[in-house]
Amino acid sequence: MIDRIDLQVEVPAIKLDRLLQEENGEPSAVIRNRVENARAIQRDRFKKIRVTANAQLQSRHFEKYCPLNTEARKLLNQSFQNLKLSMRAHDRIIKVARTIADLANAEQIETIHIAEAVQYRSLDRQL
Repeated sequence: MIDRIDLQVEVPAIKLDRLLQEENGEPSAVIRNRVENARAIQRDRFKKIRVTANAQLQSRHFEKYCPLNTEARKLLNQSFQNLKLSMRAHDRIIKVARTIADLANAEQIETIHIAEAVQYRSLDRQL
C-alpha cells in the first residue's frame, strides 16, 4: 500500500530554538517560478496526448517521455534490486525523476535525478 505514495520523506522534529533561527532560504517566489516553468514544460511535452503532468504517465509512455541514459538506468536497476521495490515504486521513481529533471530544466533524466527520486522512497527502505 505504501508504494502508492510518490514521495515518502521522514521529517524529524525540529527543536524550537532551531525553528526560530533566521535562515536565508530560497524565496517562495523563486520556487514558484521554477515550478511554473516545469509545469509549462510538461504541458508542452504532452500537448499531443491526454496527459497534463508527469504523475499521469503510464509505463508505455516512459520510452518516449522519460528516456534514461545508461548510468541512470543502471542506478535505477540497482535501487530496484537492493531496495526490493515493487514495479509500482519503480514507475513512480521514474515519474518523480522526470519531474526533478523538469525542475532543473534538463531534457533527459540523468543519474542525479534518479538518485534524488530514490531518496524520496525512504519508507520503502524501512520495509
